[in-house]
Amino acid sequence: MPAFFQHLSEVLYQVLECVGVNPWVVERRRHTFLHREAAANVQYHQGGLDITCFHFGSQTEGSTTPGLQSDTDALYSFNVNIMYSWADWKQGRWNLLMVREEDTPPQHYLLQWIRPDVPQPVTHTNDPNYVTDSQGRVFLSNMIVVRVVAAHCGDLHAPHLRHGPSNSWSEDMDHVIAFHCKTLPIEIMSWFTKMQRCFWPSQKTLQAARMCGCFLVPAGCPSSVNENIEWRITPNLIERLLMFSLNMVPIKCLVVLKMLKKQEFVKYIHCQNCKFTTFHCKTALFFTLNRTPPSIWTKRRLVDCIVRCLQTILEFLNRGECPHFIVGDVDLFDGKLCRNCQLRLKRAIQGMIQDDMHVLFHLQSDDLGQRLMALPQEVRPDPGDDVNVVICGKLARDMFKLYSTLEQKIGHRLFNREEGDV
Repeated sequence: MPAFFQHLSEVLYQVLECVGVNPWVVERRRHTFLHREAAANVQYHQGGLDITCFHFGSQTEGSTTPGLQSDTDALYSFNVNIMYSWADWKQGRWNLLMVREEDTPPQHYLLQWIRPDVPQPVTHTNDPNYVTDSQGRVFLSNMIVVRVVAAHCGDLHAPHLRHGPSNSWSEDMDHVIAFHCKTLPIEIMSWFTKMQRCFWPSQKTLQAARMCGCFLVPAGCPSSVNENIEWRITPNLIERLLMFSLNMVPIKCLVVLKMLKKQEFVKYIHCQNCKFTTFHCKTALFFTLNRTPPSIWTKRRLVDCIVRCLQTILEFLNRGECPHFIVGDVDLFDGKLCRNCQLRLKRAIQGMIQDDMHVLFHLQSDDLGQRLMALPQEVRPDPGDDVNVVICGKLARDMFKLYSTLEQKIGHRLFNREEGDV
């Protein structure tokens, strides 16, 4: 580790504190979005909708800054009985059995329709939301989400964009419709065995993760013949739990990786459909934490930790494969980053490390580079220009609007019920 890394780490740590990456703001972000979840669920249940809302992503985790302009991922879990085995069947419910064929891509399942009166498969249907295969099995199409969104939203939210499993009508919010599976499939359960002798996550975190379950989202593998009936498993709740277990050093490290991705990495990815994502950054952080002693993750070694994460990314680029931290046999580069872009990005990251991370002084997000070049005593902002106060003020206003809207809707429903009883 170069001698000046320690001083640079301390200044960088303080600069990130000033732009919203500190315990106060991180906790406020998490508190706000968890309350938004609860408020939304009250609203849905009051309206008779059997849906549970979850918020994921950088805003919820607190791993963002105003300059990163991170969006929010809202997942809506419909109360369907997902069966991992026949023992999970429930009478009177919409039952869907998770099925894997020999040619089913990793991380994907087919959802077979099972009767609600007896534990037997449905053998025929005229419903356009289902597909019948050559064996007479009836599978739920993932295109049902497109039809549901079109039916309920129509042109009210146009233009409507769909990227993978997400639907969006604005730049700051992505909506995902999913099914919750309480039983963790073998691809995820095997992860717990691998984590037994690692530096991170802790045994307490792993124990809590076993209770999270996973989601099935409507996204098939583009190269699969069954793309329209495949559903991808995603351990969002486990990943959020892992992020919530981190202290400030890994969170600051992830924020800097996102800044590098947004400003620097993009310069070397020229193919139209290729991109290095925030999830790739988070995956590199998880793997680095997993194999690095906790004593490394300190304020004075922040830049060293960033370099270690970049070296993990280099390992992925060297072998042309980015493994999923939790789900086995998954390559996160597949369909995201071609080999030519991988090699260009590899050379760029090698140059950043060899240049002793001087790239940090050129980061424009949140004026990070300029703040780093300022004298340490100039790092702290004036009280009237405190980014942290601005962030928390916006979060407070958003919560006030949310609760005000919720109160009006619940009050309107109660009033209509009383009017109907008269």
